[in-house]
Amino acid sequence: MAIFPFEPLTACALTLACLSGPVHPAGTSIALSTLDAGGRSGAVVLQCDPAGGTHPEAKAACAALTGADGDLNRVSPKNMSCTLEYAPVEARAFGTWKGAQVEFSTTYPNRCAADAHSGGVFAF
Repeated sequence: MAIFPFEPLTACALTLACLSGPVHPAGTSIALSTLDAGGRSGAVVLQCDPAGGTHPEAKAACAALTGADGDLNRVSPKNMSCTLEYAPVEARAFGTWKGAQVEFSTTYPNRCAADAHSGGVFAF
């Protein structure tokens, strides 16, 4: 028990630590969406560190982004075969990666290519 009942407040005021609150590492939360030529759309939220959100394969998607330091243009593609069917899929990402702003938009030739070329980030 403190000698003075206001001791924690005094310490807070002297250090100004109470103004900003506890320090948390910069987070990762990215909203991902797709829209295909047939009008089908999908949207999920990917959170990393720890992996979570509504993405069905959050751990794999976070691993793909970690390998590219959060840059969707540099994600290593998955080694998988896709048909040459042309059914374009617009893919978008918006959010933060370890505190840095993320904005990404591209069109893949089909859903399989979206999965493969994004390293699984757009596999939903």
